[in-house]
Amino acid sequence: MASLWVTRACRCTFAVRGPAAYRLTIEAKAIQTDRPIIMQVEGGVTGRIPGHSSGFFEVPPEKVTTIELIDRAVESSDTFAFRLVGGFPWWSVNADEYAGAGLWLGNITIEGPLEEWPRPSRVKLLGGIDLKTGTIEDVQNILTRILPRAFRHPHSPESVTPYVALAQQALADGESFELALRRALKGVLCAPEFLFLEEPIVAVKDQAANKEAGHETKSPVIEDFALASRLSYFLWSSLPDEELLDLASRDELHHPETLRIQVERMLNDPRSDRFVVSFTNQWLRLKDIDFTVPNEQLYPEYDQLLRQSMLKETRAFFREILDNNHSIQTFLDSEFAMLNRPLAEFYGIQGVTGLEMQRTRLPPNSLRGGVLSQASVLKVSADGTRTSPVLRGAWVLKYLYGTPSPPPPSSVAAVEPDIRGATTIREQLAKHRSHASCNRCHTKIDPPGFALECFDVIGGEREWYRVAHGGGHVDKPLHPESPKHHVQYQKGHAVDMSGHMPNGRPFADVREYKRLLLEDSTAMPNALTRLLLAYSLGRHLGFSDRTEVNRIVTAVQSEDYGLRSIIREVVLSPTFRQP
Repeated sequence: MASLWVTRACRCTFAVRGPAAYRLTIEAKAIQTDRPIIMQVEGGVTGRIPGHSSGFFEVPPEKVTTIELIDRAVESSDTFAFRLVGGFPWWSVNADEYAGAGLWLGNITIEGPLEEWPRPSRVKLLGGIDLKTGTIEDVQNILTRILPRAFRHPHSPESVTPYVALAQQALADGESFELALRRALKGVLCAPEFLFLEEPIVAVKDQAANKEAGHETKSPVIEDFALASRLSYFLWSSLPDEELLDLASRDELHHPETLRIQVERMLNDPRSDRFVVSFTNQWLRLKDIDFTVPNEQLYPEYDQLLRQSMLKETRAFFREILDNNHSIQTFLDSEFAMLNRPLAEFYGIQGVTGLEMQRTRLPPNSLRGGVLSQASVLKVSADGTRTSPVLRGAWVLKYLYGTPSPPPPSSVAAVEPDIRGATTIREQLAKHRSHASCNRCHTKIDPPGFALECFDVIGGEREWYRVAHGGGHVDKPLHPESPKHHVQYQKGHAVDMSGHMPNGRPFADVREYKRLLLEDSTAMPNALTRLLLAYSLGRHLGFSDRTEVNRIVTAVQSEDYGLRSIIREVVLSPTFRQP
């Protein structure tokens, strides 16, 4: 047990004995403030492997709060660190005279290693077999039990023979039973049946059965075990569970009513969070959140807490629409956002407390609402220094709608923003569009790009561009407790977020732009249906898929294009069961 008293926003560290999971119990209190402060716990601070954020915790004032978390150290003598988020720059003030918010730390207890032994997965694998007395028959029994799950379909008794042979050879080489079993299991994990999704084809026996399964023709379809895998990897990103495999073994999974029940069950299961994360990573490119690092001089407010809140907002927003079957038009604009306190403060929205995402009604005339105005999307569609209407506009077409614009002609140079701020991107694009071959695409690319110019590279609202040099002075302290040190960016040109839609209709800002988008009631449903169908199948859609996409969109029109309804119709689609 260790004890530490911290009366300023500094950073302190504690080391562990080796790689393992540890439980940390921390006594903390906010001081010199009447509102909660946020403490960050960092893991892996020392060592060769980059560290990570173990968590952020809200610490109230006045009373000591006990915070508990479990985290994994990955190297020997790894260090956990604790610090105040948004603390003052230590070099800019006199610490003895500091009157701002601080963090007090009391007892810090680190317990571990915590690994339960034997681990539940090990018990499930071995059953009651003793590793010291195990035989080749025990290897065969283990493989017979796990092969149907690993290969996701029944198998013949002979199918375990090559893997039993691997264990037998290891025993003949003088290896222990445990190492022999490991060799056999490695063989299973390297087998094509485990690494690849095999989808055997079966023919629908008669038209009645075909029609019941949702198919209007006698086209061959994949068997129910393959259907179970396709469904499970779609909604859970993992192997099918016992219920899916049991339905497949009875040849009942393909029945429409069974599929409806399973879709609801799987979307209500916590494992569907994998779908939320994986789909948003691919659709909105959230996996690229760290592809660029914002310029610290231009965007000093960006930190790991804000980054984490950005990702949580978009995923919580998707989850909210999914759980309540809201219309997917909500992705274009909404009267609510999913916010926590740090993100709400960044957006300039009052009255939000805590670190958990919560549904928050947006104030009237807010620029926010929908995914286009979410900080995560705005960050991944810009670089770390500047925004570009061309890049953001092309991003919206390619990822939000899944309709990428063609590449520019090789004879025309790309538009590069003037980082000196001497000319605006709008002025450069006006000349760029004088080329007829460019204008054809820029009439589609520029509108979303111009509309989103009211947001900077980290998703903050702006009325003018931040520039490093050549702009006007900005009278703003770097930190409330550091009045002598000002931000280093300067004030550039004013932002113009007006533009014209491809049909010539004007918009003054992003609010009007989103309203014009919503006038086309089928554009977003068509786009997201294509993206969900392609994601579920693991392939690009072709021209022949257009009819089925239109059918799905028509089928959910009466349900206001609810996201959950579209997912259900994708699973019920004949295309979902075709090879």
